[in-house]
Amino acid sequence: MDIPRQPVRKRQRFIYAGIAVLALVLATVGLSRLKPAPPTVERGTTWPDTVRRGAMLREVRGPGTLVPEQIRWIVSVTPGRVDRVMVQPGALVDDNTVLLELSNPDVQIQSLEAQRQLTAAEAELVSLRTTLETQRLNQEGVVATTKAEYRDAIRRVQADSELVAQNLISVADFGRSRDKADELTTRLHVEDQRLAILSGSEQGQLDVQQKQVERLKAIAQFQERQVQSMVVRAGAHGVLQELPMQVGQWAISGATLAKVVQPGRLKAVLRIPETQAPDLAIGQPASIDTRNGIAKGRIVRIDPASQNGTVTVDVSLGDSLPKGARPDLSVDGTIEVERLENVLHVGRPAYGQAHSSVGLFKEVEGGEYAERTKVDLGRTSVNAVEILRGLKEGDVVILSDMSRWDAVDRVRIK
Repeated sequence: MDIPRQPVRKRQRFIYAGIAVLALVLATVGLSRLKPAPPTVERGTTWPDTVRRGAMLREVRGPGTLVPEQIRWIVSVTPGRVDRVMVQPGALVDDNTVLLELSNPDVQIQSLEAQRQLTAAEAELVSLRTTLETQRLNQEGVVATTKAEYRDAIRRVQADSELVAQNLISVADFGRSRDKADELTTRLHVEDQRLAILSGSEQGQLDVQQKQVERLKAIAQFQERQVQSMVVRAGAHGVLQELPMQVGQWAISGATLAKVVQPGRLKAVLRIPETQAPDLAIGQPASIDTRNGIAKGRIVRIDPASQNGTVTVDVSLGDSLPKGARPDLSVDGTIEVERLENVLHVGRPAYGQAHSSVGLFKEVEGGEYAERTKVDLGRTSVNAVEILRGLKEGDVVILSDMSRWDAVDRVRIK
């Protein structure tokens, strides 16, 4: 009786097992080489834009405020206490409008003392003029008397000279007459010199005293102006914008009492990021958005220094301002830097600075997928950027923030 051989079936099982193992290995290798499925991005969350070729307007933008072109700060000339407040902020004022009234007894006393010193100096000037005039007149009288005595002495000498020749008088008497004439000659000369000195010095003494009077008069006028300054006036036509002092407060010398502006002449003071400021220049056109309209203007001043990462730019506006424009109004300004012709450009992405390289997702396969593409950026504007390399006209790129997909180079747009 024949018995079937078992080794044949065992060999078949080994073959089947080897085939199964080989298939499993091949499947594992194949699966390991498959790329993971790209993540899905909702199309509504993206911001696509198409690359275009043509003119691109370069602009920079920054916030700012409207400020008056002419501002008059009124400060306290002398310290004093506020007694009365005559007007309130917002009122129309002119040169003579009284804003405040201050009081300070010390200032008034100083003014009165200056007036007293001036009056005393003027009285002294009158007294000095009288004294000098009297002295001059007295000296003229002395000169006249001496001159008469001198002439009489000369006549006596002449008469005695004839008498001594006739031996009618002694030689001693003739000598005394001659000596008297010599004495009067000297005295007349001395008195003439004294009169000349008095006459010459009189005007000098009066001039010195007159200058002292003028100095005291200037001091008195200054003190009087100090008193008058305590009645604080606007000094200009405009609108009273600030009046920080209230009744009873003490204002020190140099303290700000009020601010008067001319609301019809406003300018915009913009704060431009310092990274965008190098291309700014005087005379460039600007548009100021006041939320109630657009005002046109031009740059008139650029601050040479930056503060807190911004550069201050003054924009002069025209006379026709939008309705509601007023000092300290917050505005947004856009400055036109230059116009580029025939350049490849696209909307400005959420990240990327001028003259840098960034990775942008470009739509492929009919917009179903987007792949990361290295793009070289050129000059930038507020809403656009120049494309140097990496894209061509007609490409669609995603400008919104895709930083959450930095780990992948391809996404699916659904």
